Order: sequence, then C-alpha cells, then structure tokens
Amino acid sequence: MRYAIYYTPPAGDALSRAASGWLGRNPFGEAAPETPAWDGLSSGIACALTADPRRYGFHATLKAPFRLADGMEEADLVAQLHRFCAENRPFDIPCLTLGRIGRFFALVPDAVYGDLQSFAANVVKVFDPFRAALNEAELARRKPHLLSPAQQALLARWGYPYVMEEFRFHMTLTGPVPDEAMEAVDAGLRRIFAPFIGKPLTIGGLALFQEKAPGADFTIQTWLPLSGHAAGGS
Repeated sequence: MRYAIYYTPPAGDALSRAASGWLGRNPFGEAAPETPAWDGLSSGIACALTADPRRYGFHATLKAPFRLADGMEEADLVAQLHRFCAENRPFDIPCLTLGRIGRFFALVPDAVYGDLQSFAANVVKVFDPFRAALNEAELARRKPHLLSPAQQALLARWGYPYVMEEFRFHMTLTGPVPDEAMEAVDAGLRRIFAPFIGKPLTIGGLALFQEKAPGADFTIQTWLPLSGHAAGGS
C-alpha cells in the first residue's frame, strides 16, 4: 500500500464536483458523471486523455506517493495529519488559471507565491519520517538520468524531484494531449472550469490518499480542514 499527502477541495466543493465530472471519478468514493464530450472531442477520446489523472483523483501533489517506513503505521500517519492541520491556517492562492505543462493541461497559480511554496515545503519535511526509502524499481521509475543535478539531489533526499525550489503547484486535468486535440481540449476545459479560472483558490484542507494495491485507483482515506487551532488560530 502507498500513501500520499495531496491538496484537494472538500467533497461538496464546486471545484471538486467540476473536476470529478471532467475526470469521470470522485476520489471521495462518491459517484461521478461520465466524462463529458464537446464539439471536436468525443467522450471516448476525452476518457482516454484523462486516464492517468483519473486514477490518481483530482489533486495537487504535496507529498508524493510513498510506502510507510518500517515501524510506522497508518494510524501514526493519520495522527500526524491531524496535528499538522491543527497547526496550519487556511490561505488563498490569489489567482488560478488553466495552464499547460508540456503536453498536459492543469489548473495552476498565475504566479509563484511564497506562502504556497513554504507550505508545500513544510508538508514534505513534516511527513518525510513516514516515508520508506525508494527501492531500485521506484527510483528507476523516476528516470533520474533525465533529471537536472538539483532534481537528482532532491530525489535522493526527499524521494521526489519536484519539491522545495523545484515545486510548482498544479492540479492535473489530462494526460499528454496530441496536437490535433489541443484546441478542443483547451476550449472544453476553459468552459468547464470557467467559474474558477481567474479566481482565488483557498488551500483549506489536506487529504491522505491511499493506493491499496499497485496500479489501483487512489482514494481518500482522510480529509481534514486546516484549522490553525493549535497555532492559536480562530
């Protein structure tokens, strides 16, 4: 079994509903509508383009999937999530936009924000004691030969290359999109996510996702709000 610490909106949030409708799956375990279609893109093609993000569920990676270290139990991880969420207050990303990362579409901030970078780095540090070291197969899947020296160092230290100074918040909406579908996908996503593009996004909670068997869909084991109570928040 693997676990991950992700940002995702709460189950009833409008963004969660829109993303579940687009991806065709809800990681909270609730029913999701079939992946939609629009002019220039059939539902079958849309379903194929969303296969990878559908398995992981709508999220932004903070602590990438990991096996538990020896001596650690799921209950310990959940307890740490409770402590962390009690110590951290909600905050806003000022502006969300639709972006492309290579051939992938994702919802991303319109700029790099220091408070978001610091929050993400803190998640990586606090939950790292729960992470088992990468085995050879896991390391090979990260293709270290394709990474920069800085990313290779981060992979060796934290088990994932896109953390700390390499972190960029993104909520993936597609797998790689071929040239002939780019225009239709862009137009469709802008229509579906129009209520959220150009608006703030509140980072108001964290989710513990789990993959119960290799290749299984990731599901939410626990979702908790950021309350800040233990840090003196209201």
